[in-house]
Amino acid sequence: MIKDLQQEILRLKKEKDACILAHSYMSEDVCEVADFVGDSYALSVKAKSVPQKTVLMCGVRFMAETVKMLSPQKTVYLVNPQAGCPMAEQFDKEVISEVKKMYPDYAVVAYINTTTELKTIADVCVTSASAVKICRAIPQKNILFIPDINLGAYVKGQVPEKNFKLLSGGCPTHAKIEKSDVAAAKKAHPNALLLVHPECRPEVTEAADFIGSTTGIMDFAIKSDKKEFIIGTENSIVQHLQFKCPEKNFFPLSKDLVCHNMKITTLPDVFNCLLGRGGEEIILDEETRVKAVKSIEKMIEYGG
Repeated sequence: MIKDLQQEILRLKKEKDACILAHSYMSEDVCEVADFVGDSYALSVKAKSVPQKTVLMCGVRFMAETVKMLSPQKTVYLVNPQAGCPMAEQFDKEVISEVKKMYPDYAVVAYINTTTELKTIADVCVTSASAVKICRAIPQKNILFIPDINLGAYVKGQVPEKNFKLLSGGCPTHAKIEKSDVAAAKKAHPNALLLVHPECRPEVTEAADFIGSTTGIMDFAIKSDKKEFIIGTENSIVQHLQFKCPEKNFFPLSKDLVCHNMKITTLPDVFNCLLGRGGEEIILDEETRVKAVKSIEKMIEYGG
């Protein structure tokens, strides 16, 4: 049974002195055995302060890479090596280097959902929660925002004093949601508030009652005195909120809001990784790591 495997994982992680991180898009059974659950950057910061020297990331590859970037002295595993991020992998270093030549006076602002290689040529990194604040704070007036055009459009609307250049990248899961999905969900649940992630299209965010990161959406729903919510991000968040607030009702904006890369990590994957018969150790060469981490250090400097 699930609870038996969970108990064995809890025993093993104590025996192996390992810390388990789970992104919020993981399934509930995986989140229950994690030491920390949250957004990718927050998890990588947590990993720095834990005493354990071994860290397991239940998430996607760029998240495990970010943990390794900030904690190079620790052994970091991606629990399921097939878990990638289509958005992070849309542009490579060569492509963005060529775009930089076309816009030499533009600061490259990279969403945390990018590869380590891309971060090496970024001026500053941002999260969905900090993007508006960081873009306001940086001294440059011109910004090349990569890779998410929808998050970039949202930030552009919040920071009209800056000039933005956006590329046609983004999260395929969030981007597939259309205005018709919003209309259908609101018709089905007329009393519910619509909470959406800024990776959604502008036509979706414009209809929202709240726009925020995954953690932001959950915090809003938990603290709100309202009782019904339509959730416009990965559908695992609907399940997590149902557990946290059983007295409230949560509905998916669309049944198609599913990230298959997140769903590929299972509880047995965590078990096998702890046993040393699964997972992949994340290795970053030091020169690349040092170059990439500078963009995160800049984010912290500007208040990220």
